[in-house]
Amino acid sequence: MLPEITGPVDLCDARGRLNRAAVGWTRTPLHRPNLRGWGRTKRWEYWGLVTGSHVVGLTVSSLDYAGVEAVYVLDRATGVETVHEATVPLARGVELAPRSGVGSTHVSAGGLRIELDEVDGGTRLRASAPGVELDALAARPVGHESLGVVVPWSDRLFQYTVKDVARPLTGSLTVAGTAYDASGWAVLDHGRGRWPYSLTWNWAAGSGSVDGEVRGLQLGGKWTEDTGSTENALLLGTRLHKLHDEVRWDYDRTDWLRPWRIHGDRLDVTFTPFHERVARTNLLVVASETHQCFGQFTGWGIDDAGERVSLDGLVGWAEEARNRW
Repeated sequence: MLPEITGPVDLCDARGRLNRAAVGWTRTPLHRPNLRGWGRTKRWEYWGLVTGSHVVGLTVSSLDYAGVEAVYVLDRATGVETVHEATVPLARGVELAPRSGVGSTHVSAGGLRIELDEVDGGTRLRASAPGVELDALAARPVGHESLGVVVPWSDRLFQYTVKDVARPLTGSLTVAGTAYDASGWAVLDHGRGRWPYSLTWNWAAGSGSVDGEVRGLQLGGKWTEDTGSTENALLLGTRLHKLHDEVRWDYDRTDWLRPWRIHGDRLDVTFTPFHERVARTNLLVVASETHQCFGQFTGWGIDDAGERVSLDGLVGWAEEARNRW
């Protein structure tokens, strides 16, 4: 079983390789991602927001050879997508926070601007792109926990990820001149690491309120297999309940909008999509294909005390991503 880390720790040793003392999981960001050097190093902040009217995705990244930045907006009523992307050679000018929950992340490129700032009570999320303006707060309630995990493929290749689900969201969103209430839920994917050239992952995240309690769901698959690490957890109220075993993913790659089933010893959920987002790039050496479906979860999980809890009505996404990068 992956150990829980309870004190600050460096991700890398003096040579820039994985510090084996960093392999474990946390309830609050404690890792110092002291990556150095160039080559196969990936750093990113991704925020996924679900409101009553829209889904929003904000991406700020540095992949060594380039920064890949994006503002994505889905109108839930019409299915219309607004997508603005920018590629920054060598990620020049991309400012990424030194560690999760501290400092600021900023980028301005190709007509889009994203500003992610840690403030009292949460994270302020601001973004602008042609036809899109966002100003929102992803609140961090007192005692709120998030899942941090180090995934070790080797001493040279490893990833530190923080998945922070069910952050209450308030603010405003303007799309094509129409203003909307941006109340809903926010999810953070904070990543720092050195990656293999080719890898496939699954990710699912859900947020909501069930029986008067905030509940969140964080599930991963494929990319953690055979590493001893998993990134599976429930958030009940403000408390994180780590699911240590791998979960199984059943979905139809010929029909992404069919219901997905994700299940394991302490979890059984069905995810029913209402929209599929497809993103593809193919630059021969560098290529990716992502199918990200937005929808709703039903099912149950088992907390650390052995009690079964409902996850019915959580909203979020499930995805498959295949990357050569």
